[in-house]
Amino acid sequence: MQIPKGKKIYFASDNHLGAPTKEASLPREKKFVAWLDEIKEDAAVIFLLGDLFDFWMDYKYVVPKGFTRTLGKLAEISDSGIPIHYFVGNHDLWMNGYFEEELNIPVYHKPKEFTFNNTTFFLGHGDGLGPGDKGYKRMKKVFTNPVCKWLFRWLHPDLGVRLAQHLSVKNKLISGDEDAKFLGEDNEWLVQYCKRKLEQEHRDYFIFGHRHLPMEIELNSNSKYVNLGDWIQYYTYGVFDGERLELKNYKK
Repeated sequence: MQIPKGKKIYFASDNHLGAPTKEASLPREKKFVAWLDEIKEDAAVIFLLGDLFDFWMDYKYVVPKGFTRTLGKLAEISDSGIPIHYFVGNHDLWMNGYFEEELNIPVYHKPKEFTFNNTTFFLGHGDGLGPGDKGYKRMKKVFTNPVCKWLFRWLHPDLGVRLAQHLSVKNKLISGDEDAKFLGEDNEWLVQYCKRKLEQEHRDYFIFGHRHLPMEIELNSNSKYVNLGDWIQYYTYGVFDGERLELKNYKK
């Protein structure tokens, strides 16, 4: 796909709306919606790389209460013809049709490659990739197991959502102090994952979220790993102008 002249591609992740409480996250949500309202003027495509919500689950007939401003703005942008792509994170991996049916936003559960202006982008949330983190990988298998999902859906939504929110905040899954520290290139498991993928095939940019830490790391002379940071502490996002990608901070 060629980006029209004057248009850009935007990337953002890790808003964790609803945490630690809906009231506390409301100013962050309003700031994110203001950003969406600004970028719609020159956006060719928008990529949201997961954990937009601190918890989300598509029940058969209901969705979690709240986030009206965000969902409304996404619907407006999508209806205007600007494509939006969503990659589930570890907090909203139980999406199952609502975004596609109501917002016309495709949802991806695994990393995916896109090409714009002959530049290749390998995109995903980033959880469970690369070496290590075996405990989380085992936990993710439980969360994505069809039987476990079926059992959780049998809980009344009021109970299920409250339980999930409690566990998320209690275990500091919204960010976690350790996750916000740079571990060194040799210990950053997403960097190791990208290098392994480069052994198989070239990509210009590997873009992920999940780490809550804005990062730009040269993998070689022609490839870069970018972590988008978050909308909790950094309010950072990626923008590709057709030639190069930059990490920027939204300061409004």
